[in-house]
Amino acid sequence: MAIIKKNEFGQMNEKSLNEKLIELKKELMKYNSQRSSGTPPENPGRVREVRKTIARIYGKLSQKKEAPKVEPKKETKVKKEKVKEVKKR
Repeated sequence: MAIIKKNEFGQMNEKSLNEKLIELKKELMKYNSQRSSGTPPENPGRVREVRKTIARIYGKLSQKKEAPKVEPKKETKVKKEKVKEVKKR
């Protein structure tokens, strides 16, 4: 089961994403310390899930930071003469 569902991701703001990121990093640190000491983690599949969720949060945060800067590209019209010249070559 996913840690954060898709619909929850869209509703979260930067502050709540950062809080969740800190929480997940602490959890991952706990699992990593268990692995380094030789103790098998309680739920090994959870480690992968936590790492993936951290990556998704980083992606969402960078997407939110870049959102206002992105402008739609303007379409440029190509003259028909240039297209014909390219076809002849």
